[in-house]
Formats: sequence, structure tokens, C-alpha cells
Amino acid sequence: MNIGEKLKELRLRNGLTLEELAARSELTKGFLSQVERDLTSPSISTLEDLLEALGTNLAEFFKSEKEEKIVFSQQDFFVAEKDAYTIEWIIPNAQKNEMEPILLTLHPHERSMLMESHNGEEFGYVLKGTLTLVKGNKHYRLKAKETFYLDGKTSHYLENTGSSDAKILWITTPPMF
Repeated sequence: MNIGEKLKELRLRNGLTLEELAARSELTKGFLSQVERDLTSPSISTLEDLLEALGTNLAEFFKSEKEEKIVFSQQDFFVAEKDAYTIEWIIPNAQKNEMEPILLTLHPHERSMLMESHNGEEFGYVLKGTLTLVKGNKHYRLKAKETFYLDGKTSHYLENTGSSDAKILWITTPPMF
């Protein structure tokens, strides 16, 4: 752990200058600058004083947080094959998040799952192919590089009206798939 860097992050997060932290902790600005640049190390007692001035304590400061994974590769995807379509969950365990993105491959002349009425929103980007978004009694034709954005108040589904697979990036909030 880089103590100086973490102290500087904490100071900046609290909106404090070196002068302000020096005044609060009764240490010199020069000493704090050296600590933040890891040119010197504070004693445990001094570190406790610094952390108190920053509104935290030793236990919280040294608590290791598991780094959240934010980049995913194809090996992380989960795939489900149906007769009419294939769903790729491109973010693992997305149902715990606010939104859920999937890649949907819809086979020719087939329909997606019916999205029942819900209190959320949806966004879709057609990566490949042509399809029709059916919402209530309205039909919206879409082709590659076009998008749709809708609320979930009316049941709807996608239908592949082309003769080859259509691929759609489909994002819902809250998670629906």
C-alpha cells in the first residue's frame, strides 16, 4: 500500500489543502508534503492524528477493498441458446445492477421474448440485420446502425423480418432478462 498517495487522495476527497490539513493535525505543511510523496513515513501516532483530522481511523484506512471489475472480455459472457434467438449476457451478474445489457442474435423470421409491461426503460442498437419492434399495435422498422428507446409501459418484442440473423445490443433498466 502506498500510504502517502492514499493520504493525499483522502485529503483531496475532503477538499482540504496541505495548509488546512497541517493546521488540523498540528503538523507542518512540509512534513505532510514529504509524507504524501512517500519521502518519509509517519509514526503510527502521527498517522492516527492525520486520519482523525481527515475524518477516519486506522481500521478504515487500512481496510482492503476488493477492486470492482469494470472491464469484461468474451470469456466473461454467459450465453443462452433458444430456437428463435441467442442471448449473450455481456456483463456478469448484471441483474444486481441498475441496468442490464445483452447481445441478442435473432434468427430470420423469428421473434424475441415478449417484454411484459414494466416500470423501466429500454435502449436498443441494431448492430446487424433488419427487424421490427412491435409495441402494442404499432410496428417500427429498424435496420443496422439504428436505435430504439422506449419506456416499458406497453408489452413489446422484436421480430427479425430479414433473411439473415439480426444482432442487437439491448439494454434494460431495471434488469429484465
